[in-house]
Parts: sequence; C-alpha cells; structure tokens
Amino acid sequence: MSFDVAIVGSGPVGATLAALLARDPRSRGARVLLLDRELPAAAPQATDLRVFALSRASERVLDAAGAWAALAASPGALGAYERMHVWPERGAPRSAGALTFDAATLSEPNIGYIVENARLQWAALQAFVAAGGVVQSAELRGLHFGPSGVTLDTSAGPREARLVVGADGARSAVRRLAGLGAEVQDYGQLAVVANLSAQHPHEQTAWQRFLGEGTLALLPLASGECSLVWSVPQAQARRLLALEPAAFEAELTAASGGVLGELTLRSARAAFPLRRVEVPRYAIERCVLVGDAAHMVHPLAGQGVNLGLLDAAALAEVLAVARREREDPGALRTLRRYERWRKGENALMGRAFDLMNRFLAFGRDTTGGLAQRGLGWVDRSMLLKRLFMERALGLAGDLPRIARRG
Repeated sequence: MSFDVAIVGSGPVGATLAALLARDPRSRGARVLLLDRELPAAAPQATDLRVFALSRASERVLDAAGAWAALAASPGALGAYERMHVWPERGAPRSAGALTFDAATLSEPNIGYIVENARLQWAALQAFVAAGGVVQSAELRGLHFGPSGVTLDTSAGPREARLVVGADGARSAVRRLAGLGAEVQDYGQLAVVANLSAQHPHEQTAWQRFLGEGTLALLPLASGECSLVWSVPQAQARRLLALEPAAFEAELTAASGGVLGELTLRSARAAFPLRRVEVPRYAIERCVLVGDAAHMVHPLAGQGVNLGLLDAAALAEVLAVARREREDPGALRTLRRYERWRKGENALMGRAFDLMNRFLAFGRDTTGGLAQRGLGWVDRSMLLKRLFMERALGLAGDLPRIARRG
C-alpha cells in the first residue's frame, strides 16, 4: 500500500502531525502512515517522569488534532498553573530581584498545563487512529528517493510514500538517511528528574531558580505533587543520583531555597543529557523534519515541545494548502514554505535559551550578575513582561492558523 505522507516517529509531535493531517477536511482522502519501532500498546499506567509545559498555542493545536478532549477528560492528566516565579541564586522568589509571571496579567485563566509525555503521546495516537490513520510498528532501515516518491525500507518490508517526515527525535534516523546534517552542541549537563511531595502547597505555580551552576525547576502537577527538573553539570548529576534518598532530599530542599518547605521523593530518580541541535536544512525533495529532529533546545524555558507542535501545525497547514491546489506534497517548493516559516523562529528561540543557560543558570561572573539582575528589571516593566508572556503562551508571532486566538 502506498501513502501520501509517511511520518517516522510516534512521539507527541509526530503523532499530533499525523492526527492533524488525518482530521483536516482540506486534506480529506490523504493517506497517512505513522511508523515507529516502539509503539505503546495501551494507555499509560505508570507515571512518566518526563513532563512538558504546554502553552496556549499548543493547547489549540492539540484541540484541532482531537487530542485535547481526551487529556482534559483524563483525571490528573493536566496540571494547570497560573503563575511562575523565577529568581537568582542570591535572592528570594518574591523579592525585587525576582521575575513573576501571572496569568491575570493577560486576562488568561492560566499560563499553561503540565502534562506527562506518555499521556500526551497516547492521546495524540488515539486521535490519529480514530481519524482513520494507519499505525505500524517497524524500524526504519533505509530511504530510497525517486522522482515521484520515496521508498522506506523497514523491518516490516518496504513502504511507499510521496513524502517522508522525520519526527524521530534528536538522533533522527530520517535525518541521517536523508543526508541532512546537524550542528550539535553538548551542554555537558544532565537533567535530573523525579516526582516530589512538598511540605507546602505548590500554589499552582511553577518555581524556577538559577543556581550559578545550573537550574532547578519545580513544576506543579494536578496530583498536588511537583515534577523536578534539575539541570546541572554531568559530574554533579551523577553524584546527586548516587545519594541516598534522605541526603538527596536535604540537598534538593536547600537548593530550592526552601520555597515549598521540605521536599520528599515520591518516585525514582532519572536523568537525561542536554544538548542543542540545529539543522541547517529542514527539507529536501520528498523529505522534511519536525520537532527535535530539526531543532533541540535547552529545557530551562520548557518550550521544546511547544516549538515542535507549532512545526506540526505549520507543516499540516502547508500540506493542506498544497493538496487543495493539487500540488505535490513532496515537492521541494512546497516543503520550503514550511522551512522558511519555522526555521528562523526555532533558531531564534534556541539561541535565546542558550544565552539564558550561559548567563543566568551559570552566571557567577560579572556578565552573569548583570543578567541575573535583569530579572528584576524585566519584572518592573509591564511592557517587557507582557512581551515575554505572550511569546511563552504562544499568543504572539507568526502562528499557524489553528494556533491563533479565536
């Protein structure tokens, strides 16, 4: 069987793109394949320590994909948060030197939602299947490009498509097989993650502290617990992972400045490496990249999945217009529209987060001190705060149609 679009990678971005293509009435009749070597067989039962902070734009994209309703109906799936406090190592979360974002500033009900990776992936996959999409469990082994299509060599046999989309992460096989190079910067850091209970309520607030040797974030979960994301140099991360629970909890509570009182582990600890990936070209004839396959950013601002979901929405819109105008979805002129749309925005955000990590998270020199004092300056400027909040919520910028207000 041949397909119009074959998407490799069933994570939240790939599954959402697949659901958008399958559900968009402008793409009615399009045949979409979602391929991955590891597909979840059932709804997640265990807690996933990897969480995302979804923006308002992402909420709208997921709603259009048919995934949001399932998340909203699932008890404990979405943890809304209304405020965010960001403060430097030498300061307090509510001091004059801190930066506070509040949803009330923009007359919004909240700033966003904390959701587990596994729950988000499952909701998007189910939306795609419900729309008539085809899901196959197989490993991609090769790509063979022809004048009118591409053959995917998989462990389940060959698959034909007019376009292949790489949504398979920072180590993308599609990117490698298509000969699309990547610029990779290893931060030499690990993000230590875990779920915690706190002595004091989290107040539906995200708490983030720049420590001079990394960043500590406490993200509010619907259960009342917090999700920890503690980004530190690799040697320190390995030391933290090796500590006995009581010693880890004591060090964690001290690093948080006691903002929520004593912190207690409620899960195992895990860690994943942090790197920045920037791909010079998102597309060639018959092949295009989205999400972490095209760009990967530091997680300190929590925007990685939001950028990927905007990629999915933009590519779905470009392909829907191409189909309506009877253009070839795999033609480079079609894919370049998407690349021009998203590449500059993603690169700008990636560089901004890189600078934040360099001068805020590790800002113990003179320049870093100035950057940390800048948090208070921004907090005292309502104009700057609104600009930052609108960008973080996905209320500003060149957004895809389905991600916009109204």
